[in-house]
Amino acid sequence: MHASLAGQRVLITGASGLVGRRLAAELHQAGATVVAAVRRPVDDPARELFWDPQRGEIDVSKLDDVDAVVHLAGENVARGRWTASFKRKIRESRVNGTRLISEALARRAAKPQAAGGRPSALVCASAIGYYGDRGDETLIESSPPGDDFLARVCQEWEAACQPARDAGIRTVNARIGVVLSAEGGALAKMLTPFKLGAGGKVGHGRQYMSWIAIDDVARAIAFLLANADVSGPVNVTAPRPVTNAQFAQTLGRVLRRPAIVPLPAFAARLLFGEMADALLLSSTRVMPQALAAAGFQFQYGELEGALRRLVGR
Repeated sequence: MHASLAGQRVLITGASGLVGRRLAAELHQAGATVVAAVRRPVDDPARELFWDPQRGEIDVSKLDDVDAVVHLAGENVARGRWTASFKRKIRESRVNGTRLISEALARRAAKPQAAGGRPSALVCASAIGYYGDRGDETLIESSPPGDDFLARVCQEWEAACQPARDAGIRTVNARIGVVLSAEGGALAKMLTPFKLGAGGKVGHGRQYMSWIAIDDVARAIAFLLANADVSGPVNVTAPRPVTNAQFAQTLGRVLRRPAIVPLPAFAARLLFGEMADALLLSSTRVMPQALAAAGFQFQYGELEGALRRLVGR
C-alpha cells in the first residue's frame, strides 16, 4: 500500500477502461481520491473534470484541485483492422490527447500562484510497441526505438509530454506490456478458443510476449505516482517474458485443455491484416529494469501463477 498517496487527488484519463478501472480501485484503497476526465457534461464537479481531446478542450481551472495526473486514454489498437483512417485515429488519440494534457499542465504551472504547487506528477501511458520487433534481444528503457508504425506512434506519444517536462513536472512514460485480465484485452479473447481446445501458438511461436497481470499494472502505476525519484521511461512488464509458444502451453495447462491448434502466420495476416504483424507475430523481450531498481515488488512475476489467479484455477 502507498501511504504517501493518502489524501491525494489523482486525475485519470481513460478511467473507464480496463487499466483505468483497476487503477481507480487501487488508488481508492490507498486513500486517494480519483478524479475522472470525462467527455460529457460533468455530473460531480468534485470527482470529474471535463475534457474533449478531439476538440482540444480541457477545464484547466480544475487542475488546481489535483495532485497528480495519470493519462491512459487512447484508441484500442486491437479494435479493428488497421485501415489508413484507423491508424490515423490510433496516432491522434494518443499524441493529441497527451499534448493537450501536457500543455494544460504547463499553463497551470506557469501561473504565479502555482509556484511549487500542484499537480506535481504526470504518469503517461506508453507501450512496449516503442521497441518494435526485436527477436530475442533483451530490451531495457535505454534500448533504442523500433521503426514500425507502433514504434513511431509511441515515440510521438512520449514526445508529446515535453511541455509538462519543460514546466518542471515530474513525468513518467509507462511502457506497458501485454496486460493480462479475464475481463478484457488479449487474455479475455483467448479464453474461449483455449477452453474449447482450439488454442495454440501463433506463427512459429518463438516470438516473445512481455506480459503483466492487471493487478501489477495498477500497483506499478500507483508506485510510480508515490515514488518522486522516478521519471522518464519505465517498462511496466513482468520480469519473466515468455515466448508465444510457452504462453500457449501454460494457458492450456492452467485450463486443463490441449493447446495444439496453431494459428499460422499467413492465417493471422488474413484475419487481422497489418495488426497481426504488430501485435501477434512481433517479438519484444522487455525487462522492467527501472521498476526493479526503484524497489517495486511484483505480485505476479511468474506467468502460471498469474494465469491461475486471473482465471480462477
